[in-house]
Amino acid sequence: MELVFNLDEDELGIYDTEQPGSYQSFSGAFFSGAYARPLFVDTREHVMGVHFKPGGAFRFLGVPAGELADTHVDLEALWGRSAKDLREQLCEAANPAKRLRVLERALVARLKNTSEEHRAVRAALDIFGRDAGEARTRDLAAHLGLSQRHFIKVFSNQVGITPKQFGRVQRFQRALDLTRSSSTPNWADIVVACGYFDQPHLTPDFRTFSGLTPTELHRQRSERVLTHQVPLAEQVNFFQ
Repeated sequence: MELVFNLDEDELGIYDTEQPGSYQSFSGAFFSGAYARPLFVDTREHVMGVHFKPGGAFRFLGVPAGELADTHVDLEALWGRSAKDLREQLCEAANPAKRLRVLERALVARLKNTSEEHRAVRAALDIFGRDAGEARTRDLAAHLGLSQRHFIKVFSNQVGITPKQFGRVQRFQRALDLTRSSSTPNWADIVVACGYFDQPHLTPDFRTFSGLTPTELHRQRSERVLTHQVPLAEQVNFFQ
């Protein structure tokens, strides 16, 4: 999940890769929910924001994180007038260090009187981190002493997507990381290392999350065709 500010213009645009030609315009400060598909942000030169760690954004939202899945929302809709005030302060700050201090103070202030995280979600995220998304929802729920239905609900409320979706994203990201180590990736080894049944099961995840096949994505990254989905000029990783 991302919090993004355009410090040049009070506007940011989103292109949905599943709908060619689609374009949505938002204010210069918006919150991006957890996405399970590729998207591109039309940024200007001077953009900054926060990249939240999994489960780290929900205490700043005021709504369950799952309500923002696969969508963006103007920050003012979540934070009211303070969102505009914050963007103005960021625009007026003299340098990046001062902007980051302004942003950090605003985020810390919003932690007061917010919901505490469910300990089972933190434990589940730790398990996902160790096994790169291979844990099954049913087994995780049983291990954590929750019903499967309740576990899915609390996880989605805090992380923004279901445990199953999150596991798929983790596994895809691990596969993507493994392609960086070679100019000619051994896809059979990557399939085994990431717990895929075979390569035909790996390819759909690449198409779902990147819009490209494994070989297309690796080629475009190697040729520096792709840009970051949210190319933040100033970015801070925030909050467990």
